[in-house]
Amino acid sequence: MIIFDNAAVLDGRAEAALPGMSVLVEGRHIREVCDRPIASATAERLDLAGHTLMPGLIDAHVHVVASMANLGANALLPDALVAMRAAKLMGEMLARGFTTVRDVGGATLGIRLAWEEGLFAGPRLVMSGKALSQTGGHGDFTGRFDPRDPTPVGRRLGAMARVVDGVDAVRRAAREELRAGADFIKIMANGGVASPTDPIAFWGFSESEMRAAVEEARMAQTYVAAHLYTDDAIARAVACGVHSLEHCNLITEGTARAAAAAGCIAVPTLVTYEALNDEAAALGMGAESVAKIDDVRLAGMESLERMGRAGLTMAFGTDLLAQMHRRQSEEFVIRGRVQPAIEVIRGATIHAARLLRREGMLGCVAPGALADLIVVAGDPLGDLSLLGGQGAHMPVIMQDGRFVKRAL
Repeated sequence: MIIFDNAAVLDGRAEAALPGMSVLVEGRHIREVCDRPIASATAERLDLAGHTLMPGLIDAHVHVVASMANLGANALLPDALVAMRAAKLMGEMLARGFTTVRDVGGATLGIRLAWEEGLFAGPRLVMSGKALSQTGGHGDFTGRFDPRDPTPVGRRLGAMARVVDGVDAVRRAAREELRAGADFIKIMANGGVASPTDPIAFWGFSESEMRAAVEEARMAQTYVAAHLYTDDAIARAVACGVHSLEHCNLITEGTARAAAAAGCIAVPTLVTYEALNDEAAALGMGAESVAKIDDVRLAGMESLERMGRAGLTMAFGTDLLAQMHRRQSEEFVIRGRVQPAIEVIRGATIHAARLLRREGMLGCVAPGALADLIVVAGDPLGDLSLLGGQGAHMPVIMQDGRFVKRAL
């Protein structure tokens, strides 16, 4: 048993940190949270005076198999190399305080099983399996002059997505991903930056194809997440029953209100556009992709304001590739330029846990929750950069009741 004494507890359920708290961890779970000292003759005690105790952070939009910026080339890497690189990327995420991540295209059950067996340290993995893309869409990296059939490429571990066309093919692919261990379904419902042939405004799947994916997900008691940028694409996805709206850079306030009324959750990913703007060309992303970055980058901050005014819940996401993963925690500071700090923190705690359907188990410091905890030196509400620095300001990181880092 571990008792954290004199903790300022911050998980987003209140408007500020709760000072002078004691938290008892027993096994994998939090057993007690109290505003007075917890008596125990056997528990080990850590005095957190001057520190903030938070839930482990959640990044709701990652691609753990994306070790290259050129995603077409990434898909052709040997599976063993992809897996080893994914383990390294995940270990670095955990060292930044992210104890859970949601992979929205690429990761497979084998990676999660390896983590569960303790073969490497990293965040717990919630995943969509391979995203579903249409021919010529955001998940089709074969290019204009590439004669390859994209179907076998989509089976490789390094592929973000598989290409499927037509209602029946979408249904079958969704069922196959769910059978293979996917927790939800991801579809490409708009053009994208990293793919070579689809303009940002490209709609992609027909409404009947999207509704088929949504129906398959609902029958499996889960939901669909969709890659989206433009307002009209977001509006039609919401009308088709899509629940998780990824990116949303070009959303209008009216569409955001409709999405909020439908119970949707948005996952903006602003840091990736800054990183792509700075580094993508040097890291090998094709010129046709680099040319599209500003189409979405420049509108990102305004989209946060629109969604905030509309009352649309926003979870924390980053969507980084290759060496740009090191910039994961910069998302906190970027969002803090527009959002109140407490809302930024909620995005990576209670809002993300709601999206992952792990409310009460993740993203909170509460009895019965998993003991995923970080200790921050100082007050993140006053300085969101304390959540950055590659974990330099986190003397303690705990996952499942075990110390990953203990330098207090």
